[in-house]
Amino acid sequence: MQRWNSWGEAGHDYPLPEHALHYLADLIGPGYPLEEALLETVSTKVAESRLANHSLVNKDPEVRACYARGHSFADWLAKKSGQIETVPDGVAFPESRDDILQLLEWAEQMDCNLIPYGGGTSVVGHINPQAGARPTLTVSMSRLSQLLALDKESLLATFGAGTTGPQVEAQLQAHGFTLGHFPQSFEYSTLGGWVATRSSGQQSLGYGRIETLFAGGRLETFQGSYYLRPFPAESAGPDLKECVLGSEGRLGILSEVIVNISRLPRFEAFYGLFFPDWQAGIAACQQALQQRIPLSMLRLSAPEETETFLRLSDKQNAIRWLEKLLVMRGAKAGRCQLLVGVSGEKAQCHHAWKQLRRISRFYGGVNTGQLIGQQWQRHRYRNPYLRETLWQAGYGVDTVETATQWLHIDSLRQAMEQALRSALHDAAEQVHVFTHISHCYAQGASLYTTFVFRLGETYDITLARWQKLKAAVMQAIVTHGGTVSHHHGVGVDHRTFLPSTKDEQQLKAISALCQHFDPNARLCAHNLLPPNFDTLLTATGPTASGDLSHVLKDTTDVVA
Repeated sequence: MQRWNSWGEAGHDYPLPEHALHYLADLIGPGYPLEEALLETVSTKVAESRLANHSLVNKDPEVRACYARGHSFADWLAKKSGQIETVPDGVAFPESRDDILQLLEWAEQMDCNLIPYGGGTSVVGHINPQAGARPTLTVSMSRLSQLLALDKESLLATFGAGTTGPQVEAQLQAHGFTLGHFPQSFEYSTLGGWVATRSSGQQSLGYGRIETLFAGGRLETFQGSYYLRPFPAESAGPDLKECVLGSEGRLGILSEVIVNISRLPRFEAFYGLFFPDWQAGIAACQQALQQRIPLSMLRLSAPEETETFLRLSDKQNAIRWLEKLLVMRGAKAGRCQLLVGVSGEKAQCHHAWKQLRRISRFYGGVNTGQLIGQQWQRHRYRNPYLRETLWQAGYGVDTVETATQWLHIDSLRQAMEQALRSALHDAAEQVHVFTHISHCYAQGASLYTTFVFRLGETYDITLARWQKLKAAVMQAIVTHGGTVSHHHGVGVDHRTFLPSTKDEQQLKAISALCQHFDPNARLCAHNLLPPNFDTLLTATGPTASGDLSHVLKDTTDVVA
């Protein structure tokens, strides 16, 4: 059974070795756990549903509490403290497209809001019901999880939008195919959620981000059902698929998703390299990308993350031998680890790895073979579980991700890390911060930063600490030229900063699109656009030239 207030299945734990906890305590101080609320207790506080009975809708208080929040740090605090202010009035479990259309019609009759719910893995508040006069119905897509069609000649597969990562791969691999989309949330996130948030998988360098894999599907809206045809390419005006990508549930509910698939690779391997410093690692990555070496993954850890990885490993004897080798080869303090993935035909993979080794030698890289790569592959989805392990030890963990051009990568990383390290100085609290490049492009890369801090004496103090950290790092991102999100989406937590990426005219265009598909703002109206933007735009008129700069400058509610 999946934990209601944490990640993963109950009983699936990844304990840290004792020396790892001592290492963390030496860095930021000993942790002190907080007492957690029980689901049974929380469910007794759930208000009576405002919805009428419906055959597809479950109004049980315990079920509603379980579907009330996602996995942002604020969501965790709400669930673990039991202070969940707003829960959905019901949870629907459609089993077909017709069921979804029926729920859309019923929502208008009941004057309620709808929230599409995939795997509940959102870390920016996408699926959280908002307080208001209207009831809220959360629509779980969990029963739309089948492979519906497979075109082996065109390499196209059609799935129900609620199909999770493991379900996608199991059903495809039974026929000799793969999608190749492996985000950190792979075990629970869904195909529809990947499309709605413009997700990126760990091997996107080889298989592509979700916008490359998304070929079409069916979108159910208040304006009718739309079939997005999977043409290999077309020049027939703007492509509505581009509007659906990243729409975060605001246009409609995806019922079916058509994806571009690949044949299972005959060979796949992951290797480890160490560079003497961050700049050398970046230069090697740039060379590999700009020479178009066919790799499936490049993941470069900055010095702090590299050191943390080595210190937290449960294979300390092997790590000591590795460190001796690295020192002998010139990779001492400041060294950086690069994980490399290759997938495809064996000869092609060997040639790609040979090309990369040639580049790495020029920049002082030390080849450590497949040992570290294999360890990473075995534990590639472990980090969300470690979040729970550290919580039990009294520590909070969160991540933030962005992307920028190569020219700004170093300055942006330093700004993000410095903002986080100094955010709690007024409380005399230390923050452990480390970063890696998670996805690479010829033009730039994504930075993925993790920060670890001590829980406060109370949930309120802990929330205040996280709010300071989140606000500080987001301000650093927008000030130093990063996007507000590379692959987590906007949701509620990032929407105030969207104007740093989209100017006023672009925001008006997005708002007009939302109003067209959802004129009564029933679908996830809290997501994506800055707070009150739709309301203010309606007041000034969709074609008005009224000044909305006061809306776009307000960054005070980034963690509201």
